[in-house]
Amino acid sequence: MPVDRAAARELVETLEELSRAQREAAMRVARDLDLPRAGLGALHLLTRCGRVQITDVAAKLRVDVSVASRQISALVDAGLVERTVDDDDRRARYLALTDAGREFAEASFERIDDLVSESFSDWSDDDLADAISRIRSVAAALTTTHDRAPAQEEIPAR
Repeated sequence: MPVDRAAARELVETLEELSRAQREAAMRVARDLDLPRAGLGALHLLTRCGRVQITDVAAKLRVDVSVASRQISALVDAGLVERTVDDDDRRARYLALTDAGREFAEASFERIDDLVSESFSDWSDDDLADAISRIRSVAAALTTTHDRAPAQEEIPAR
């Protein structure tokens, strides 16, 4: 069932507010750690995923490969990420955190934990759990719609 247009517009405005707030918080953490904001997401992705190829980074961050490559290059230049060549397929290049990258990622997670703890200190555990659940649902709904879009574009017009 379609969502009321006024409610849809309010949801979009609210998501834009959340996006700006998240971007500002990420900029604050990145500035505190002297790292470009864009690199923070890639750094955290490598922490979660381990050794991956640049195409995996781009897909998971939902950016173009050239964007992911620039972000990773900055992390490589900073000594936080290393590129390696696959022994079995010399064309394949893998990315992984260096020891310094793992330490840096841990410091960033601690800084983010502090910021979140401070920001939500007056929320109950139930309120926080409810927010997490709802935000995951919103992200899943948008991701599902986005992932279906190319298939819909391929349907010939009648």
